[in-house]
Amino acid sequence: MPPDGHIRLLPNHVANKIAAGEVVERPASVLKELLENALDAGATRIDVAVTAGGRTLVSVRDNGCGMNREDALLSLERHATSKIRDVDDIERISTLGFRGEAIPSIASVSRFTLTTRRADAEEGTRLVVNAGTLAEVKTCGAPPGTCIEVRDLFCNVPARRKFLRAFVTEEGHVRATFTVHALAHPDVGFSLTLDGREVYRLPPGATLEERIRALFGAPFAESLVPVTSDVGAVHVHGYAERPGHDTALRRDQFVFVNGRPATAASITYALREAYPRQRAEARPAVVLFIDLPPEQVDVNVHPSKREVRFRRSNEVRDALLAAFAPQRAEREEPAPPTTPAPESPAAAPQPFVVPFQTSLPMGGTRFSASASSPPTQPLPAVAQERDPPALEPDVEPPREEPPLQTATGPWRWFKFLAQTGSGWVLLETDAGLVTLNPRAARERIAYERLIDAHEALTQPLLIPETVTLPPSESARIRSFLAELQAVGFAVEEFGRDTWKVDAVPALLAGCDVPALLASIAADIAEAGSARGGARWRDELVAKSVARSYSRANLQLTPEAATQLVEELARTRMPYVCPRGRPIMVFTSNAELLRKFDR
Repeated sequence: MPPDGHIRLLPNHVANKIAAGEVVERPASVLKELLENALDAGATRIDVAVTAGGRTLVSVRDNGCGMNREDALLSLERHATSKIRDVDDIERISTLGFRGEAIPSIASVSRFTLTTRRADAEEGTRLVVNAGTLAEVKTCGAPPGTCIEVRDLFCNVPARRKFLRAFVTEEGHVRATFTVHALAHPDVGFSLTLDGREVYRLPPGATLEERIRALFGAPFAESLVPVTSDVGAVHVHGYAERPGHDTALRRDQFVFVNGRPATAASITYALREAYPRQRAEARPAVVLFIDLPPEQVDVNVHPSKREVRFRRSNEVRDALLAAFAPQRAEREEPAPPTTPAPESPAAAPQPFVVPFQTSLPMGGTRFSASASSPPTQPLPAVAQERDPPALEPDVEPPREEPPLQTATGPWRWFKFLAQTGSGWVLLETDAGLVTLNPRAARERIAYERLIDAHEALTQPLLIPETVTLPPSESARIRSFLAELQAVGFAVEEFGRDTWKVDAVPALLAGCDVPALLASIAADIAEAGSARGGARWRDELVAKSVARSYSRANLQLTPEAATQLVEELARTRMPYVCPRGRPIMVFTSNAELLRKFDR
């Protein structure tokens, strides 16, 4: 606060920069505002061009109603809008933009050019604004509609410009913004050009299914089923991932409220309840439209209008639940019985039949391979001075054996007992009983192999696979190409959001390549961009690949289980998977004696 403490009216250019802080976060924010204005102007064709992720240029050209010179000049003033006349209009907003802050805010932090003409006018108008200062107003020839070019974003706010991410990251946000608006309005034709290369050309008059197929590819479209419901004044329609298309991925969910990309707490709750997740990190893909009277939804609760508030949230929740009712019923049908683990051969050791002993049992395995470093959290050993438990009369007393040799694994020796029907591996060790998760064990083994490999082992595919991903997932793969190649992938871009995979890591021979790429993209999204560095990126990809490797071959033969445990013992950290979850649960002999009151 100034020393005199007096309140002053902010100059116009300062107020515009403050408003720009709310409206313009990054180039994708500029694109969002300009697309909304074009759609509100009744455009049936919108062409977008972006250079250098939007730092150098964001251009939006439409064939909407256009403006005369007076309206064009007024659009540069704060709170000037054609969409609200009085306070009652705020209660029934049916347009995408309405505050009148976007144009002056964007013009205040860029080199801004607006060219516009109404269809009934003989000439158009061009305005040039440099960082908030009107530099030029002139008559020009122009097609009907409006073209806005935003160059050198944040040219006069270097602190804000420093916070922009790499070009590929900002381009990913631009693609996502374009995708959302093109998906919300399949009746409108769109095109997107990035750095002079046309990425999308979407025809007008398309159905929602055709637009989904054009944006995300046929495999994604074929994984969806239509949903619809009507509850009161609320109409829900769209597509959702079909119940049989189970996935461990966190898929994109597109929800539109009266054509506006938005969400609300009641929507999130209803989706979670209507379509329960099979796995903790998974969620189904949806493209949903919620239509209701404008007066029943408040779109003015968030500066960038990302969230809305419903006046009758119960109706919206019930409509969503009703739309998903058939899918929910199908998912909740009783699952077929789980195939039991294959029986062990007669010569294999069976659980709970070996008498208590302190020596290496028949069929046991002693660790002899040296690990690269000793385990940091060794499992506790049984106290030697404790008396052995009392034995039943018909059990042969233990024989005297020499002391066990010390090894570098988690235990001196182990013995495979069985694998349960739910997949857990049971082991007897010198120190007690171990319940081991084979998935997590495989994940740890594969992760350390990928991280430690000096030269990636690849498995060429007999027939190269082409994989089409949603734009957001494709952008993540694009930004991690070097790390994918480092662990054994041979992958290259093969057209618009399509990738050609010639080879995969040798660990993943025979894997589902489309699911694998989508899983890696989902893991990158979950990790976010807060952390950086080549080592972290390498580890992120290795974790994702290792997780995919761990899904195969749940049921093990005794020989395979023994080999798995031996390989696990040679890792640096055999106790937790790369994501920090436990691989094994250990119950010491001392704890067993205590629990059995011995």
